[in-house]
Amino acid sequence: MILKSARPRLKKYSELLIMADLKFKDITEKIIGASFEVHKFLGNGFQEVIYQRALAWELTQAGLSFAREIEQEIFYKELPEPIGTRRADFVVEGKVLVELKAVFELEDVHLAQVLNYLKAYKLEVGLLINFGSRSLTFKRLVL
Repeated sequence: MILKSARPRLKKYSELLIMADLKFKDITEKIIGASFEVHKFLGNGFQEVIYQRALAWELTQAGLSFAREIEQEIFYKELPEPIGTRRADFVVEGKVLVELKAVFELEDVHLAQVLNYLKAYKLEVGLLINFGSRSLTFKRLVL
């Protein structure tokens, strides 16, 4: 007789991540679902702004509030004046930063950009979503 454990065993680290209680999981799941809907309809090959407009519509359909391209001043050390500004594509529900790309493959510089935006916007959770590859890809980043 073979005894089986009452708890299923995790085979992959990714399964553990899926089962973890993620911060703002309900919001990020809706954003990712909306992104998949956009990619399913448009595919790849368009400029980023096209995906941004389509995603704005899908986020509205999902009942999410968001702001697009909020300008954020960037400060350096004790300098009283900002040294520049940046604009993230979306801030959803005032909690999740969303940066879109339409490139063949995400690179480390794209991840660094989102991490810097999270710091500048004083947010903890960000999604980097790429519409440029054959299949939609995304990264969830947390500070």
